[in-house]
Amino acid sequence: MASTANVNLKQFFYLAVYLTALLVMALNLPKSVSIYYEERAAIIGFGIIGIWRYTWWLNHVIRSFIYGRIVFPRRRQMANQLWESGLRPKRILFMMTTFKELPSTTEKVLHSILNECHDVGVPAKLFIGIGTDLDQQSIEHYFSNRYAEVPLEVIIVRQKRPGKRYAIGETLRVIQKHGLEKDDPVIFMDGDTYFEPGCLRLCLPFFHLFPKMQALTTHEQALINNSPVWFTKWLEMRFAQRDLTMQSYSLSNKILTLTGRMSIFRGKHLLEPGFLEIIENDSLKHWLWGEYRFLSGDDKSTWYYLLKKRADIFYIPDALTITIEYVHGSALDRMKENLRRWSGNTLRNGERAIALGPKRTGYFIWWCLIDQRLTIWTMLFGHMIIFVLAFTKSVAIILVSFIWIALSRLTTSLMLFMYARRIDMSFPFLIYINQLMTTIIKIYILFRLPQQRWTNRGNQQTGFDAQKSLTLRSLVASYLTLFYCTCCLLFVIIYLGLITIPNIGDIKTLVVPNVLSD
Repeated sequence: MASTANVNLKQFFYLAVYLTALLVMALNLPKSVSIYYEERAAIIGFGIIGIWRYTWWLNHVIRSFIYGRIVFPRRRQMANQLWESGLRPKRILFMMTTFKELPSTTEKVLHSILNECHDVGVPAKLFIGIGTDLDQQSIEHYFSNRYAEVPLEVIIVRQKRPGKRYAIGETLRVIQKHGLEKDDPVIFMDGDTYFEPGCLRLCLPFFHLFPKMQALTTHEQALINNSPVWFTKWLEMRFAQRDLTMQSYSLSNKILTLTGRMSIFRGKHLLEPGFLEIIENDSLKHWLWGEYRFLSGDDKSTWYYLLKKRADIFYIPDALTITIEYVHGSALDRMKENLRRWSGNTLRNGERAIALGPKRTGYFIWWCLIDQRLTIWTMLFGHMIIFVLAFTKSVAIILVSFIWIALSRLTTSLMLFMYARRIDMSFPFLIYINQLMTTIIKIYILFRLPQQRWTNRGNQQTGFDAQKSLTLRSLVASYLTLFYCTCCLLFVIIYLGLITIPNIGDIKTLVVPNVLSD
């Protein structure tokens, strides 16, 4: 308890230093910065982007507050009353996939499943899709020591083709053969994710309360091993941000993804051939690269499938799952690979989800999908304004921009502190770095969507070999990336009035001889 208090005092001290530094810089800005205030276009540009972005962020905060403090507590009360009345599902089914996990991780996950089965107290079946003999040995060793206390039937499914998507598909087929029914809750989970006690008890009643709800997911955290402190804090920041935005989305009874680490589905749509097909063979057709299959992002595929069906999808903020992460090699490389995979999955699925239209997705969720694509360019636009003005007017503008960035990210962090349940003054820096890297990565992969790498699952790759063999397409992708960024820069230069576009009169003067002057 004393150590926690010391940490809090230290963070409050860092917060005071942070604010003091910003105040000192603001009060001692050089006179040359006055040019910034004379640049009306720059002020309007920053103002529009700032108002848009932070009004939208405030909208998420307000919606999250309404959901977390008003809507969800009522639902939680009804769910608890239903559970206390003795209503239970007829049975529960687990669909778990694992690939080369450490035996200690597998034991931790299986132990949490056993505890949840004891807690729920209904018949249960655990279907485990495995990829190697080592996975099977770990599972069999765990259950051989606990045979008498196992309250569930365990079925091991050996995948015939490599990749998590095929492992899920093969395991689901076995579940269907065991008599899957439309109202059976099926828990999808990864082999490195375990339940915090009571997780299923907190989730299962919602399937009785809301018949239109076809799936739900929960709050997440990560247990990080072999990583630097900054990487752990980065993930904590992202999970806090996820908690906030998920609660905001949930006010519309839909969310933007069904987390692959742990989500629970109603059996109804799992019985449909289309559900299996989209998991195993989800693909898109790209005008440049042709048709390509999705490597990761099975959670985005299942989400999109349910979105097409107009299903409600819930987020349960008080239920928690924890993922055991091991960082091998460079933490920075792992961060970039994660951002690349997450961003790629978002871009690959966002466009087709937008195409469903607001009536099917819901207007708020539809606009969130559009906003995800627009934010790729807003940060680039803002930074181009900064550097163009610094290059053409005054380098001191960078100092003003630094103060604005530091203050705006602190404002964002103040909201995240509530969801992280603590103050951490690394958040403002991590938010900015995360936003900047995400923007760069999304711009890069926007025209390279078939390129996929999944180092967590046997270093699977797609698209890279094709790119090497199709040099012309690769050059076109590079050209388009450069073209779009150049257009953005040109727009900034014109917007700031550094160059002017000639009007028709100017063109006529240059082209048509002035006869009268003769």
